[in-house]
Amino acid sequence: MNKHTIALLEQHFDTAFSAPDGIKKLRELILTLAMQGKLVPHDPNDPPVSQLLKEIEAEKKRLVKESKIKAPKPLPEITTSDEPYALPQGWQWVRLGTIGNIFNGNSINASEKESKYTGVKGLPYVATKDVGYGFEPLDYENGICIPLDETKFRIAHKDAVLICAEGGSAGKKCGLTDRDICFGNKLFANELYGQISSKFILYVYLSSVFRASFTIAMTGIIGGVSIAKFVEIPIPLPPLEEQLRIVDKIDQLMERCDALEVLRNARERKRLAVHAAALTQLLDITSNGNSDDACAFITRHFEDIYSVKENVAELRKAILNLAIMGKLTERRKDDRPVKELLEKIKSERSRLLIRRATNDQIDPKKLTYSIPDSWVLLPLNAILIFGPTNGYSPKAVDYETKVKSLTLSATTSGVFKGEHSKFIADDIPASSDLWLEDGDILVQRGNSIEYVGVPAIYKGGRNIYIYPDLMMKLRVSRELDNDYVCFAMSAAPSRDFLRERASGTSGTMPKINQKILMSLPIPVPPLEEQRRIVEKINKLMKQCNQLEMQIEVANRKRSELLNAVMAQV
Repeated sequence: MNKHTIALLEQHFDTAFSAPDGIKKLRELILTLAMQGKLVPHDPNDPPVSQLLKEIEAEKKRLVKESKIKAPKPLPEITTSDEPYALPQGWQWVRLGTIGNIFNGNSINASEKESKYTGVKGLPYVATKDVGYGFEPLDYENGICIPLDETKFRIAHKDAVLICAEGGSAGKKCGLTDRDICFGNKLFANELYGQISSKFILYVYLSSVFRASFTIAMTGIIGGVSIAKFVEIPIPLPPLEEQLRIVDKIDQLMERCDALEVLRNARERKRLAVHAAALTQLLDITSNGNSDDACAFITRHFEDIYSVKENVAELRKAILNLAIMGKLTERRKDDRPVKELLEKIKSERSRLLIRRATNDQIDPKKLTYSIPDSWVLLPLNAILIFGPTNGYSPKAVDYETKVKSLTLSATTSGVFKGEHSKFIADDIPASSDLWLEDGDILVQRGNSIEYVGVPAIYKGGRNIYIYPDLMMKLRVSRELDNDYVCFAMSAAPSRDFLRERASGTSGTMPKINQKILMSLPIPVPPLEEQRRIVEKINKLMKQCNQLEMQIEVANRKRSELLNAVMAQV
């Protein structure tokens, strides 16, 4: 690496460290410089690659004569169009098949693995899942071994370079063998000639120039590269001694990147932990902390704490938690008492012929948090004037119709997004309750455990959207602030309440039913206070949006600066 390159990297090292993808890009840069011959000094006394290639040809002829390898097919000559860039003197572009014996492994079906090759003695069998992404060792301890007398299995010997050639991991998963193995048919082994450094070839596989060539060679729906195409991929090859110097330098720099990654992860964990502790104290759930001290701490360290999006997400949760605990706004003596509000809700439900819920009020002592004495705690069912009802999920069509049906993504974020919808051919009557009305709250009754129970309000016209079967629709009393109820349903205690009662949590699609949703405890303050809470939440959420935008802008600037630095290398 020349002095100019070192100076640039050292000068902007903090930038590389703080950029979101800085360490990843540093690794890429190191490999790029290595493959361009810019990482270590050249020694004019090193024998050129042309001499190495002559020795390799002699070695291959000897191995063919000894029946240790099959005679390789001739490979196309390297032309100028095959060379992505110029190489230093003494280096040469070569095709992979020129410098190594490349072959794939053998497949084993699940029943054979279980009946014949589990718990037996022999060579470890390495499948794609046992291979990492270059820097990790292979997993030899998967319990599958091939007895030494099983002659049909190909063996990759110690120091072979493996790479996945098919599927989603094609060209990405690769590694070195530190012992003889048998291996899967979706992996290629490369046993190198002429004492070429196996680790150097592994670093070649990890470089952007190789990945680009590999991608070009891929074919098929699943995505993969045939051996015939793989052996033709051109790679840059330095003299043997320089290969070793390059490997040593890459190892040193990657070790430094590893250390940086450890430091960075520790810093991020500390930020998250400190913020979580401050928020817990702020919420004062156990009444042992001092929320004023927590507020002062957050204010004093605001810039550092809120430089990561994860903390802003936690801040959003804390805002909602404070809201349903009555800690976000003040009490006012001129607010009409909740008792009057409850009478109005009951009158409205009576006019609409809605059966009164039994045990309307819930004992606040059953909550994991406290609410003000001037509030009441009601089950969701006690404040509904419609629902909850499940939706309808017909098949989508690929042409425009009069009916749009929402997908789950429309409410996953907790905010209604009508662009996540599909056209359906079914004729839905204008009077159907499947149509959304302004103010309807939609709740995800089935999704991953992270999203099950998420509510979102629809604000818009009627007869535009219907909702799917995996959502429930409900409408709360017009005597309440709709936004307040949705915020209360979105707060962490409400989400935990629903998640804890979801069925099928061990599977991929936990669900809640109408009965569970109707029993959800809702803390109800006076109407005037509900409106103040909503106003405060909206104001604070807007500030959270601005914080996230600032973080994105800062991260983008760091990435741009890092890219600019790297462009000068």
